[in-house]
Order: sequence, then C-alpha cells, then structure tokens
Amino acid sequence: MPPVESLLVLSTATLAGLAMLGGLAAWSWAGWLKLKTRELDVRPAGAELPAVGQRIDLADLKERIRKLEAIAAGVDL
Repeated sequence: MPPVESLLVLSTATLAGLAMLGGLAAWSWAGWLKLKTRELDVRPAGAELPAVGQRIDLADLKERIRKLEAIAAGVDL
C-alpha cells in the first residue's frame, strides 16, 4: 500500500485538476451564453427564427430528393 502522504498529494492534485476543469467549463458556458445573447440582440426586430418543425421538414424533403435522384441515376442505396 502506498504511503499516506503520496495518496494525499495525488488526491489533492486530482481535486485541483477537476476544479480547474469545472471552472473552465463554467467560464466557457458563460461566454457561449453571452455570444448567443449578442446574436439575438443584433438580429433585426422583424426577423423570426425558423421553427424547428420547418427545418426538419426541409431536411426530410432534401433527403427524399436525394434518394429520388439516386434512383433516377440507377444508383442502389
């Protein structure tokens, strides 16, 4: 079994590393939120965000078109 002092140093270093990673993650999250807030503030007042359903429908239509083009070209998917 390793000496108690080395276990204490190892656990202290591990906790310090985890604290630094947690601080970095919190700082990054706050920066991302500030960025998104600025993007929403810069957006013109009349512009609306596309609905999620519309984006999904558009992606579905694009996929169907791609499959139909592949069938027309004789490519087996």
